Amino acid sequence: MRWISRFAATIGIAAVAAISSGQAEAATRLLVNCFWPPQHYVCKSVLPTWGKWVEEATEGRVKISIPPKSVAAPPEQWDAVAKGIADAAPQFNGFIQNRITGPLVAMNPFIATVDAQAMSSALWETYQKYFPDEYDGVHLLSMWVITPAELYSQTDKPLNSIEDLKSRKIWALPGTLALTMKNVGAGVVAGPAVQANEIISRGVVDAHVGLSPTAVRDFQVIPYTKSMTKFKKRIYSTSFSFFVNEDKWAEISPEDQAKITAVSGKKFARMASEHWMRKDATALEEFKKAGIKIIDADPAFEAALAEAAEPFKKKWLAKMESKGLDGQGAYDFYIKRIQELSKGN
Repeated sequence: MRWISRFAATIGIAAVAAISSGQAEAATRLLVNCFWPPQHYVCKSVLPTWGKWVEEATEGRVKISIPPKSVAAPPEQWDAVAKGIADAAPQFNGFIQNRITGPLVAMNPFIATVDAQAMSSALWETYQKYFPDEYDGVHLLSMWVITPAELYSQTDKPLNSIEDLKSRKIWALPGTLALTMKNVGAGVVAGPAVQANEIISRGVVDAHVGLSPTAVRDFQVIPYTKSMTKFKKRIYSTSFSFFVNEDKWAEISPEDQAKITAVSGKKFARMASEHWMRKDATALEEFKKAGIKIIDADPAFEAALAEAAEPFKKKWLAKMESKGLDGQGAYDFYIKRIQELSKGN
């Protein structure tokens, strides 16, 4: 009978091992796409940091992996996630304006500040309060705002009036910035940020608007930049969303969903935006070394540009209203929360 007992014990141990092995193999793996270049800090630090938080929070039951290069073009992140090509991905909100409206509140002109963490927290709170149901087809994990775009001169004369703008040919990001510059009579060459160096370095333009200090450095246009005009309320900033495939999300237990939610939302938003703030501080030090002057905008100049940009706010408000959303309430709440969250920073 001893051999029977030994056999039973062996079977029992094997069964436990099989169960343990099955549990280990049952970990859910999220393929998180990053559309930036592989060496960019979103791919190398932001998303891996979140992945570490997720793995720790779920005790290894959910893990992430990041492909060595993007599985889809930058504008196609939503579709890639919705179709299951990737399980999760961040997305520039300007590329999904046909799907969402509320998060674009952060991209209205002349409401941005240099405190990207405050803007990111404010945007997440505004989303929860005013437009929590806009992400149809994906599950939203977080959203964040980066440091603001600035206005730069490539000649020895800084830009500090509408007349200055009218005398220049300016590279600008497409959309709000390019159209605002056109509204005040400037010559505009519009294009994506990845084309900034090509246009600016070739001398096609003699001013540029739409890049943060970090982007000026990253796109290697410091040698062509002579001064930066700093507005009290920054001219423009950019917001991003971070979402996961709904079916993949449903595979995760409610308990682990709650744990992932706790390390996403505002926590992820502040972590992501903090990278831009640190990079901007470093870039501004490089500005000093390169002799780039930083001047404060004349209040009259800022007021005139803000007036030229007013149609974009009205257009956004009208679109919010058409969707049955309280645009003015969201706009006012977002600005108020930025001011409150920025105190002491």
